[in-house]
Amino acid sequence: MSYAGTMRALAAGGALMMMAGPAFSLDGTDLMAKLNAAMGMPGAPLAAQTIDVRGSTVTLRGATYKPVEADPAITLGDITLEGVEEDNGGYFIETVAFPDVTATEDKTTVTISDISMSGVTVPATATGDSLDSVLLYEEASTGPMKVTVDGKTVFSVASSSSATDVAEDQSAVGFAIEVDGIEADLSTVEDAKSREALQSLGMTKLSGTMSLSGSWQAEEGVVDLEEYVFDFANVGKLSMALSFSGYTMDFVRAAQQASQAMEANAGKEAQDAASLAMLGLMQRLTFNSAEISFQDAGITSRALDYAGKEQGVSGENMAQMLKAMTPMMLAQYNVPKLQNMVTEAVNTYLDNPGNLTISAEPENPVPFPMIMGAAMGAPNTLPDVLGVTVEANRRQ
Repeated sequence: MSYAGTMRALAAGGALMMMAGPAFSLDGTDLMAKLNAAMGMPGAPLAAQTIDVRGSTVTLRGATYKPVEADPAITLGDITLEGVEEDNGGYFIETVAFPDVTATEDKTTVTISDISMSGVTVPATATGDSLDSVLLYEEASTGPMKVTVDGKTVFSVASSSSATDVAEDQSAVGFAIEVDGIEADLSTVEDAKSREALQSLGMTKLSGTMSLSGSWQAEEGVVDLEEYVFDFANVGKLSMALSFSGYTMDFVRAAQQASQAMEANAGKEAQDAASLAMLGLMQRLTFNSAEISFQDAGITSRALDYAGKEQGVSGENMAQMLKAMTPMMLAQYNVPKLQNMVTEAVNTYLDNPGNLTISAEPENPVPFPMIMGAAMGAPNTLPDVLGVTVEANRRQ
């Protein structure tokens, strides 16, 4: 063998020995400490009886979670972290698999299965100054979730998933959540009057989905909640959107500190001080826009029939009564423009239930202190301050 070949062989062998040596093995205790630090909670909320490290797999055996120090810890079981690798003092974890959850209290049992996360980034130093200094994940999901009371299923979810997408320059993050196969059994409601109302409304069993998507410009502090939707069969679809500014990393850190102070100090003076701190933080936010819309899927006519029955009239007559009452109820607020918009929208919607949309889009962003001032001093100016519009049966 040539001299060069011999040196290459020795170098390769030395590299293998160094990689196999303890200096290059994962430090499970350090990983656990940095996970806890990145959670932004006092103490060490995540604990384990033992930390088993085998290659790039770390198993937290007998793991427990204690988000509030004064409360008892929640038993999780064994958590398996696979594809773990050090990353500039922090860690990157390919997948995290949690054990199935079964929790029982009195007659209620909650079960959740197939819980996992992927693409988890644990920062070396959790300063909270930028997105690369906070705990992030690419995807998280669960399988079936079920809530039973006395052995009867009252609520269930087929699956849920969430995803985040961090910009390459760490300036923004997009997020999305999907919850599918939501089923709720309301026939077990104990109050007879409420149960009768639910039966009349055709809401003893609900079936639907929930979705949410948006983005956060962390450096600029702009939060755009683009879509927050609850869609239930034979009921309707409720859609919401919201945009505000001022929600910077510094704001998040200050809000966490104020919240921790409230939890740590039960005294009235400390609670009042923390509340004032939170109020001060709210004044740093600016309102950009908002919208809430309801798309009817049959609930409106059933609600009119039920309300009419309670008054001894038909559903159609009940609709006419509401149309007559709307302008009279709004007149007391002395907002003629809003009164006319709402009255017209209500009349259109009740004549032919389609969708009802309330929007707030001011010409320029409005600081929260200005909104609070208008609400306390001149509430009738709020619709103009926020640029409120009300529409019915708008084309989607």
